[in-house]
Amino acid sequence: MTDRRTLRPGRLSWGDQVRVGAAGLRARPTRVILSALGIAIGIATMVAVVGISASSKARLLAELDELGTNLLRVTPGQSLFGEQATLPVESPAMIRRIGPILAAGSTGDTGQPVFRSDRIPATKTSGLAVRAASLDLLEALETPVRHGAWLNQATAAQRAVVLGSVAAERLGVRETGQQVWINGQWWTVTGILAASPLAPEIERSALIGYPAAATYLRHEGDPSTIYTRSVESAVTAVREVLARTANPEHPEEVDVSRPSDALEAKAAADSAFTNVLLGIGAVALLVGGVGVANTMVISVLERRREIGLRRSLGATRGQVRGQFLTESLLLSGLGGVAGALLGALVTVGYATWRDLPAVVPTWALGGGLGATLLVGTVAGIYPAMRAARMSPTLALSA
Repeated sequence: MTDRRTLRPGRLSWGDQVRVGAAGLRARPTRVILSALGIAIGIATMVAVVGISASSKARLLAELDELGTNLLRVTPGQSLFGEQATLPVESPAMIRRIGPILAAGSTGDTGQPVFRSDRIPATKTSGLAVRAASLDLLEALETPVRHGAWLNQATAAQRAVVLGSVAAERLGVRETGQQVWINGQWWTVTGILAASPLAPEIERSALIGYPAAATYLRHEGDPSTIYTRSVESAVTAVREVLARTANPEHPEEVDVSRPSDALEAKAAADSAFTNVLLGIGAVALLVGGVGVANTMVISVLERRREIGLRRSLGATRGQVRGQFLTESLLLSGLGGVAGALLGALVTVGYATWRDLPAVVPTWALGGGLGATLLVGTVAGIYPAMRAARMSPTLALSA
């Protein structure tokens, strides 16, 4: 007679557990696909959000590397009594004497708008302004001329104008030789600039020479903005002395800014917005996890006879519990893999559309799959424990 103490339940290997769990999923393909879809949407949202943000940030960092972070902008602030201050006419020349300064160009607001023709109402300025510009402005900005030529000693004294990229687009000017209307006179376009990300106000300007501004627009020659390029390693030191150099009598009335800081602030704002979208993706993932848990609970109720038969044939509670937990993990893993692939495809598609470098961080893919397994484990614990607690006799009689 066999000694009962020698009887041991059969053990299931990991491979057997996976095959048993996969068999349970294959029996209900429609329900599996719909449940996995919820997980896939959550993971795809999170991966796409991180990928698009990383692609945009990579583009921004590339722009910063290309444009440089050594551009400083000097503008007049406010006086002690709250009035708008002005910079001395000699400010650009004094700034150029600073040792580490490589270039210093200036512009002066004329207070005049620019129009496409003399038929345009004076109130419709399209946000464009006429600014006097020094001849070394482009050297400081490092902005290339897209069409035509920049101002020189001769054209700076004539009714010649160079348009920023946005100004040319809004005025409908596509080539040099066309004319625009400024202060009741026709001016000839001699050049069109390329984009200037670090100086967006230049993109929306019609630039003329200081001599022409004095002759035709009665501009007094005082600069409203001075752009300086300095040695990269000396930017901080230059920034500290710019105010005192630009206006020695009233340095407190001078504002000094670093345009690249605006791009870095934009990157920080994008990161904050990304966190919000990640929260939305997490909610979608949570909803998908609830869907998986619901699917597994229904599966346990529908398969009570199967559970009872397995228990009566010798399956332990641990094996039944492992079977349904494996099914939950496979179901979530299927949705996670599909979601990760979908998120990567969305990122690549968006980056291609917007001409961005496609960046899909590996930590986002790994984190998404890890979150999937966590959700699958949590969603499968209760259904698995419920299945393991079923009495074989009651399950077979159900």
